[in-house]
Amino acid sequence: MRFLALLLCAAAHSASLPANLYDHLHWRNIGPFRGGRVTAVSGVVGDGATFYFGSVGGGVWKTTNAGVTWSPIFDEQQIASIGAIAVAPSNPNVIYAGTGEADIRSQIGFGDGVYKSTDAGKTWTNVGLRDTRQIACIRVDPRNPDLVYVAALGHVYGPNAERGVFRSSDGGGTWAKVLDRGSETGAVDLALDPSDSRTIYATVWNARRPVWSTYAPIEGPGSGLFKSTDGGDHWASIAGRGLPEAQWGRSGVAVAAGGKRVYALIDAKGAGGLYRSDDAGVSWTRVSSDARITSRNWYFSGITVDPKNADVVYAPNVAVYRSTDGGHNFTVLKGAPGGDDYRILWIDPTETRRMVLGSDQGTNVSLDGGQTWSSWYNQPTAQMYHVVTDNQFPYHVYGAQQDSGTAVVPSRTNHHEIDARDWYTVSQGEAGYIGVDPKNHNIVYAGNTAGSLARFDKRTGEAQNISPSVGRGGFNPSTAKYRFPWTPPLVFSTTEPDTLYFGSQVLLKTTDGGLNWQEISGDLTGDTRKDKTPIAGPVMTANAREAGYGVIYTIAPSPLRAGMIWVGSDTGLIHLTRDGGKTWQNVTPPGLSAWSKVGMIEASHFDAGEAWAAIDRHRLEDYKPYVYRTRDYGKTWTLVAKGLGAPAFVNSVREDPVRRGLLYAGTELGAAVSFDSGDHWQSLQLNLPAVSVRDLAVHGDDLVIATFGRGFWILDGMEPLRQANERIAGSEVALLRPATAVRVNPEEFNGTPMPPEEPQAKNPPDGALIDYYLKSAAAGEVALEILDAKGDVVRKISSQDRAPVRPPGAVAETWYPAPERVTGRAGMNRFVWDLRYAATGAEDPESALGRPVQGPLVLPGTYTVRLTVDGKSVSQPLKVTMDPRSSATAVDLQKQFELSIAIWRDLVRAAEAAREDAGKREAITGVMARLGAALAVAESADRTPPATAYQLAAQARKDLAAALGK
Repeated sequence: MRFLALLLCAAAHSASLPANLYDHLHWRNIGPFRGGRVTAVSGVVGDGATFYFGSVGGGVWKTTNAGVTWSPIFDEQQIASIGAIAVAPSNPNVIYAGTGEADIRSQIGFGDGVYKSTDAGKTWTNVGLRDTRQIACIRVDPRNPDLVYVAALGHVYGPNAERGVFRSSDGGGTWAKVLDRGSETGAVDLALDPSDSRTIYATVWNARRPVWSTYAPIEGPGSGLFKSTDGGDHWASIAGRGLPEAQWGRSGVAVAAGGKRVYALIDAKGAGGLYRSDDAGVSWTRVSSDARITSRNWYFSGITVDPKNADVVYAPNVAVYRSTDGGHNFTVLKGAPGGDDYRILWIDPTETRRMVLGSDQGTNVSLDGGQTWSSWYNQPTAQMYHVVTDNQFPYHVYGAQQDSGTAVVPSRTNHHEIDARDWYTVSQGEAGYIGVDPKNHNIVYAGNTAGSLARFDKRTGEAQNISPSVGRGGFNPSTAKYRFPWTPPLVFSTTEPDTLYFGSQVLLKTTDGGLNWQEISGDLTGDTRKDKTPIAGPVMTANAREAGYGVIYTIAPSPLRAGMIWVGSDTGLIHLTRDGGKTWQNVTPPGLSAWSKVGMIEASHFDAGEAWAAIDRHRLEDYKPYVYRTRDYGKTWTLVAKGLGAPAFVNSVREDPVRRGLLYAGTELGAAVSFDSGDHWQSLQLNLPAVSVRDLAVHGDDLVIATFGRGFWILDGMEPLRQANERIAGSEVALLRPATAVRVNPEEFNGTPMPPEEPQAKNPPDGALIDYYLKSAAAGEVALEILDAKGDVVRKISSQDRAPVRPPGAVAETWYPAPERVTGRAGMNRFVWDLRYAATGAEDPESALGRPVQGPLVLPGTYTVRLTVDGKSVSQPLKVTMDPRSSATAVDLQKQFELSIAIWRDLVRAAEAAREDAGKREAITGVMARLGAALAVAESADRTPPATAYQLAAQARKDLAAALGK
C-alpha cells in the first residue's frame, strides 16, 4: 500500500486531475441577504401563502409563508437568468419559467428557453425555445394548463429567427410561432382577455444593444400592438385609432375584467403615456402623460389592472404608482427616496388585496392591498460586480451591488453566524470597483457609474468626492473629458501601496488619495483621431471604436515589478507599459477583432512576462469562452480555453499566488480551475448553483467570488487545490499538509440569537482543516491523532467512534451543531479539528444544548497530524497561531493552559468515576458542574485566569477527592 505525506510542492502535470481530489470542498454563501433584480413574479390563485419569483441572475425562488422565507428551487438547472414565470391557474403544480431577462440593460443574463415543472417546482424540464435567449412574458390559459403562450424578445446583440409570440397546446411538447414580425423584432408583453382567453393582446419591440457601452438600447421601426381573437391563429395590428403615430418603443398591455377595458403603456417620442380603450381596442385615448409612469419606458413598461375593478391600475416604475380613476391620475403606493425601480406586479384574481411585487431590490408580498409588505432583506440574490478583500482578521469582503449600492460582509463573526447585524456599506456606488487602502482598511475607495469615485472613511462615515471629472458613461464621447464604462476599473498597485489607478479611455493615477490625478497614458481604446468632433453618419460597429466609444475595462499592475501595468479595453485592445506609463506597447493578440471585450487581465505572481486575459465576445454574438496567455510580455499569445464550454463566456481569471500554474476562472455560468496555467480547465462548481461569476479574489487559503445573482461565496481552505497532483491520485492514502490554523476563542453566547427565519450565513469551520485522500473506501478504522511537540497525543479521533448520545434537549433540534466525524469515503475527506483536547464526558451545566464540557484549547505552536489507515500511518506538521487580534502574552496563555488542563484532567477522572460507580454518581455530578464552571471561567478569555477560577478549581478538586473517598 502506497502512503503519501504531501508537502506543499505539487508535481507538474499537463492534464486535468480527478475531481475527487477536491470535490469535498464546499462553497459558502455569505450574502448579503439583500434582494437583487427581479422581473418575474407569480402567485398561486386562491393561495395566500405560496408565491414565486424569478431572479434575473439567481434562478427561481419559492415561499410558502407569504415571503417570510424564500427557498431556491431551480439550482439543479444549468441556467441562472429568469425573465418570466407563470403558474397555471387551473393547476398550481404546473409552472412555466422563461429564461433570459428582457429588460435589456448593458448587463444582461441570457437564457436557453422555457422550463416546466409539474410538481410545484421540485423538478424542472426544458421544453424548448432554446434559441429565444431573452423571454419577456408567459401566459397560461386559465382553464387549460397545457395551453401556454410565450413572448420572446430574442437575441439582443443581433437578429435571430426564434423570437415573437409562440404557442404550445401540449404543455411545451411542441411550439408554433403564431406572431412573427421578423428577425429584428421580438415580443415583450402578452395579455389574455379574462372573459375570453382566445382573445390575446401582444406588444412587439424592435430593439438591440450595440456592442459599445451605452445605457439605453437602440430602437428601430416595427414596434407596436397586436390582437388575436382566435387563440393566436391570426393577428391584427392595432394602430392609429388614437394611438401614437410616432415610432413606438417598448410597450405593455393589460386587459380588465369583462374584456372591454384595455390599457397600453406606450413609449413613443412626444406621444408616450398610458392609453386606454373601452371598446376592446377599437378606439384609444391617452389618459395620462405623467412622466413618472413613462420614465425610461425601455426599462419599465409593466402595467397591471385590478382583476375586479377596471378603474384601478398599477404602473411599476421608480415607485409603484396606482390610479383609481381609470388611469387619469396616479399616486405612489410604494417607493423610497433612492428609487427602488419596480418591475412587475401580480394580483390574485380571487383576492385582489393579495399581491406579489418584483423590483430591483428583490420581491415583496402584500396581503392587505399594499399597506404592508414582506421584506426583501431575506433574498441572497445580489448582483455583485467585483470583489476585493482587506487585510484585517477576520477579513472583510467588499463589492458593489447593482441597484443597491456597496456591501461589505465579514468572512466570519464572533457570534457563530453572519447576519444583518454584520454587513455594512461604504458609500453609495452600485456598479463600480472598490479599492481598500492596503495600509488602512478604514479607508475605502468606491467607484460608481460615469466615473464617480468616493473616498470613504469607515470611522466617520465621510465620503469625499474625488472623481477625476464629471464623466458621462454611455453618452456622446465628444462631450466629456473622460468617458467611463458602467463599472470603471479601480485598482491599487501591488508594489506601491499609495498608488491607485482608475480607468477611462486613458489611465489615471493618484498617489495622494484622489486629491490630484495624473494621466499616464493616451487613449488606449483605439480612437487615434486628433479631431474629436462627432463623426458624420450613424455610429456602427465598424466605426464605433474610431468614434471614441471605447473605454478601459481592466487594469492589472504587476505584483513583481513596479511601474509595469497591463490595460485592456472593451474595444478589444491590450496595452502594456513597463515604465510607469511613459511608453506603451499595443500587445493585442493577433486576430482579436474589435469589440472583443478584455474583461480582465491577470498579471502573474511568478513571472513578470506572463499574464492571462479573459475575453468576452458575447456582444458580437459569440458565446464561446476565450482565455489568452502570454509568457513573453505580450509578444505572442496562446488561446488556453480547453475544458471551458460554450455558452459560458469568461468574465474573470485569477492566478493562485502560492502555487504556480493554478488558475481560477469565473464564467457566465459558474467557476472553473486549471492546474497547468490554463492549458486544461475543469469544473470548480461543486455546490455552487449556475450563476455568473464576475470576479474572484484569493485571500490566504480562501477563494472568494462575486456572483451576479447570488451574492458573495467563499471556498474555505483551498489546500486540496494547491496540493493536488497525479501522485495523490495514484496513492492508496495521502495526507495533505494542513494550512496554518488560527486559534480563536469567541464567547459562546452573545445575546439572543437571530431566529432561524431571519437570513444568516455560516461562519467558516473553526480550527484546523485536515484533508486526506483514500483511493478506495476504507474497510477498517481510519484514525487521526494530534501530537504536541513532545510527541504526546493531544487528541485522537476515529471513524469507529460512537456518535455521542445527546440527552433530551431544551431547544429545537436545528440549534444543535453536527458533530465532526472522521470519514473513510473514497476520494478526499476533511476533518475539522477544533484545536481542543477531547471533550471530558461531563455534561456542561451552562450549555443550553446539553453538550459535554469541551476540552481546553491548545497553545499556539507546532503539532503533528498522524493519519492511520489499516494499521499504517503517515504524518504532517501543523502550525497553530494566535488570534492576531489578541493582546495575550505567552505567559498569559501558559497560565491559562496550565489551569485549564489541570481542571480538564479532574473532569475526565470524575466522568470516568461516575460511569463506573453508580452509588457515587450523584455526588460526583455536582462536583463536575463546579469543575465545568471553573474551566469556563479559565477559558472565557485569553488572559491570565482570574483568582476566582483558581479558587473554584481548588475547591472542586477537594470536593472531588471527598466524593471519591480519597
